[in-house]
Parts: sequence; C-alpha cells; structure tokens
Amino acid sequence: MDDFMQDAPPSWWDDIPGDAPAAAPPPVRALPPGDLRAQALHVLNTVFGYPAFRGEQAEIVQQVAAGGDALVLMPTGGGKSLCYQIPAILRQGVGVVVSPLIALMQDQVDALAELGVRAAFLNSTQTMEQTRDVVGKVRRGQLDLLYVAPERLMTPRCLELLESTRIALFAIDEAHCVSQWGHDFRPEYIQLSVLHERFPQVPRIALTATADAQTRAEIALRLQLQEARQFVSSFDRPNIRYQIVEKDNGKKQLLDFIQSEHSGEAGIVYCLSRKKVEETAEFLKQHGIAALPYHAGMPHAQRAAHQARFLREDGLVMTATIAFGMGIDKPDVRFVAHLDLPKNIEGYYQETGRAGRDGMPAHAWMAYGLQDVVLQRRMIEESEADENFKRVLRMKLDAMLGLCETANCRRMRLLEYFGQPSQPCGNCDTCLLPPQLFDATVQVQKLLSAVYRCGQRFGTGHIIEVLRGISSEKVLQWQHDQLKTFGCGREHSEDEWRSIVRQSIALGLLTVDHEAYNALKLTEAARPALMGERKIDLRRYQKAAKRGSQRQNKPFVETDLSSGEQAIFEKLRWWRVETAREHNVPAYVIFVDATLREIAKAQPASLEELGHISGVGQRKLESYGQQILDVLRALKD
Repeated sequence: MDDFMQDAPPSWWDDIPGDAPAAAPPPVRALPPGDLRAQALHVLNTVFGYPAFRGEQAEIVQQVAAGGDALVLMPTGGGKSLCYQIPAILRQGVGVVVSPLIALMQDQVDALAELGVRAAFLNSTQTMEQTRDVVGKVRRGQLDLLYVAPERLMTPRCLELLESTRIALFAIDEAHCVSQWGHDFRPEYIQLSVLHERFPQVPRIALTATADAQTRAEIALRLQLQEARQFVSSFDRPNIRYQIVEKDNGKKQLLDFIQSEHSGEAGIVYCLSRKKVEETAEFLKQHGIAALPYHAGMPHAQRAAHQARFLREDGLVMTATIAFGMGIDKPDVRFVAHLDLPKNIEGYYQETGRAGRDGMPAHAWMAYGLQDVVLQRRMIEESEADENFKRVLRMKLDAMLGLCETANCRRMRLLEYFGQPSQPCGNCDTCLLPPQLFDATVQVQKLLSAVYRCGQRFGTGHIIEVLRGISSEKVLQWQHDQLKTFGCGREHSEDEWRSIVRQSIALGLLTVDHEAYNALKLTEAARPALMGERKIDLRRYQKAAKRGSQRQNKPFVETDLSSGEQAIFEKLRWWRVETAREHNVPAYVIFVDATLREIAKAQPASLEELGHISGVGQRKLESYGQQILDVLRALKD
C-alpha cells in the first residue's frame, strides 16, 4: 500500500496538552423549525446548492441524522459524501470521517470551507501548531467535520480526544478496506469495531462503492453493523461507456484512443507495474499528451506534486498503479484506461468509477490480451496466501475474464456480478458493435488435441506453431512436426489462435502451469469438449479498430451547448482557473463543469436567478455570484 495514502502520528502527537472541553458546544448552525427531512433538504439547498436529493440519499440522511446506523453501497459519483456530511451538520457535535487517504484530506476540507462548513483534518502532514489548533477546535465544539486516517484514529491519544468531546457521528469511508477480500486491504480498518465498543450511542455510517455480497457481509461483521440498515443503490453508471479491445501494442492503442476520443481531456491510465507506469507516461509525453506518472516507488514529494497538479489543472493524464485514485474527488475525469487486466471486478468497477463523476459522458477503456491472463494467474499461484484465499482470488479473476470475453452487454455482466439484473445498455462496445460469434467446437478440439499430443509441457507460442504447421527449430527438435495435429490449423492466423487460446482459458478448458514455464494443460472441463459432447461458441477475432472509427460511431454528443453557450462556458472555465489559483484550491472546488454549463445555458441576469442553478449554494452565491454576473455581462457588451 502506498505510504502517501497512510498516516503515522509523529512522536510529539502524544505530548499535546489537552484543553478543557466546552461544557455545552454551541449549535452548528441555525436551522428552520420542522422535521429532520425538511431540515436536511434545507441544508442541501442552502449549503450545497442542490435542489433535491438523489436516489436513497434522503432516506440515508434521515436514518443517520436520527441516530441510526447505516451501511451504504453507492457508486462512485453517486453522492456518498452528502450522506454523512448533512447528518454531521444537522446533529450536535463533530462528525468524524475515517478516510484512508491523507493525500486528499486537504482538498476535501477546502471544498467544505468554500461551502461555509467548518471542517478540518488530523494527519502527519501538519505541524505541531496546526495539530494543536485542530485539537482545540474539536474540544471546543467548533467543527462540523473532522477527517482522520485510521492509523491516527486508533492511537490512544486520538481516542481520548474524541471521548472528551461531543461526537455527532462516525463515517467510515472506503469501508471495503475492512474485508480481506477487498482489493485495498488496510489492517487498521479491522480495529474500527472499537468505535462501537467505546462510543455505543454514536451513530455510524459505513460507505463504499464496491462490495459484492461476501464483502458486504464481512463489512457488517467486522464493524459490528449487523443491525445497521443497509442501503444498496443501483451500481449502474449509465454515463460511462465500457470498451475492451484485444491488445495489440497496447501503448499505441492507448495513444490512438486518447487522441481520437479524449484529446485535451483529463484521464487516468492504470498499469500493473511501476516500470510500465513510467514508460507509458514518457511515451504519451513524447506524443504531445500532458501525462504524469504516479506509483509508490516515487519520492513522497514528487507523488504529492503530481497528484496536486492532476487535481488542480485541466487536461492532465495520470498514468498510475492502483495506489492512485481511491477517493479522488475530481469530477471531470473523462476516461479511465487499463493497459493491464485488473485482478477482479470490484477493483475494475471502482477504478472505472473515477471517470464521469459529474454525470457527463465518460469512457472506460481496456486493452486485454492472453499475457494478461497468464500473468494474473501466475500472481495468484505464486502468492503466499492460503489455499482458501487463492480459491476466492481465482473465482474473482474468472469473473473478470468473463466480463472481458462476454459477447453480451458488458454492463449487464458487470451489474449481474453485484446482484443487479438489467437490460442491454446500448452504451458499451458489445451493444454498439456486437461481436461476431462462430461455432468454434472444431477449432477448440484441434487446440486441446495439440496441447495433449505435445505432452502438456509447452506454452502458447509453441502450440500455435504446431497448429499452423510452422517448422521452427523447437518444433523440429521435439519432432512435433510428426504429430497428427501439425498444420491442422493453417487456416487461422497467429492472432486468431491466440484469441481462441485466451477464450479457452477463460472458459476453464485450459489452465496455465506456471511452474512448468507457462505450459498449457487440459482441465477436467476439456474432456466433453474434446470428445465432441459440447458445442463451443467463441467471439471471432477482430483486428483493433483504426483511429477515429469509434468517434464516428459515437451516438452521444459531449455537450448540448450551442456555439454561443460553449463560448460562455469556456470563458467561465477561465474565470474558474484564475479564481482557484487565487484560493489555492482545485478548480472543481469553486464550481464543477456541470454547474458552469447550466450557467452558460441559463445566462442568469441577477443573483436570484443564479441562486436557482444546481451547485450554487448560499455561500458560493455570496462569494462568487457578482463575479459570475460580471463575466456574463462582459460577454454581452
């Protein structure tokens, strides 16, 4: 795990003297009379600037604000943070947010400050004076929200601090980290059951964007939330287009994808190794794309600088390992690309969910090949995990391979994994350009027979040479040119055979023996296929699409702004850049693109009209309303 994401209290943390707690912390803010639902809507309107709750947000807010516990599964970009921020504002005391990412706490606090919410964080980036100031505010009841990493929270000093003040709630973000099956395991999260033991009257809300039924059950067990009300929102992100292509020089395919689909837009490219992260960033820079690397092997200061640039600047591409991105709040990431196969659907879903958080069209693209399958299986077999854990990892990888190889709607396959039935989406590659299927029973029989006759001791390349009748030195050395299967597959190219091999592995007909130099071996499931007792349909191999072909088939438009409105939008973005620079915050903290688009379309002529636009709360109206009106008037003059 990237140390930039974790927190270790400095040696002087335990030496900070405690202030006397306030006898009666003052109310957080004046609220209108009425029930919790009405008060929550008032905070949503006036503080956050949104006209109405989405989905189950209102029910979740009321559950926690009334003192109940909740376990919330909501997709990235679905508005999870409001589910604990609004109850923290409504309830007396400070809402404590357990977050695994110290790298993002500053931006989260800055965003809340822009809304007039009293927020702070405690982590190892602060000086003694800064920590002392935050501790004092906690004790005096002067904060609505306090962000803290699990490592800091579990220190005796921090727990004593919280016991000395009034706590509104505990919010456990990225709650899948408590699960050993979660892809971002953090041991400190397991200890968070102490919150229920030491603060039994304080409501707790655990939130995650990624958890299948098994992970969900473990979250509830480890956090002692078995009695909590569970809210499982739709996992669908209809604005994201899913596309998986056969890997054929992945970096060039990535370059074509970015240049033809997302030129000048912000994106994240995930790679499996640090070396590949560096090479990919350099490759993109050499071709005119502003790209930065990010991985745990880089110096702390460099990682921090790169992440800050990505959050604050427009149009940057971050190439990274999975150490980057969890909890990223940047709403205008237009694409997430994978140059290597993710280990499981949970990881893939969460990583792709970092695109299009603003609800605008976004893209999840992956280049996937046979070597990805071999590598992931080898990583599982060579891990030091026990056999039970390896079995779960194999099941999760098989589900990921099923998503890659499906001939049906990818979104349906993805949602079904999380237990959500759906219909074909019309916004993934298999819906837009349905793959051709063919009866591959004979081809698979030839492949399995070649593997068997070669003694199940050779890798993919050798088997394909035998099938295609290529008299290579190795084939001749082992006299495999004398086999009945030699040349029986001449009608197919090497790429076509690799596609058949990959799909056969995904179907469980073949396995890869990593202890025998990646030799292909038959499985029990291969017998009925080899004997002709099972018909096998496979996807027909298709060459990678040429640059621009996907753009021509794109059914949606990026924006519904007219040319005049687009000019206003671009001017507002420039104003936002300058304003964000003055405030030293990311641009989206001022206003997100979706709000600026609404302003460009509505072209309000007064503060009252501007205040009706989604995303313009009372504090932002007071801070920036007149500036925006001035920008709009200047464009009309």
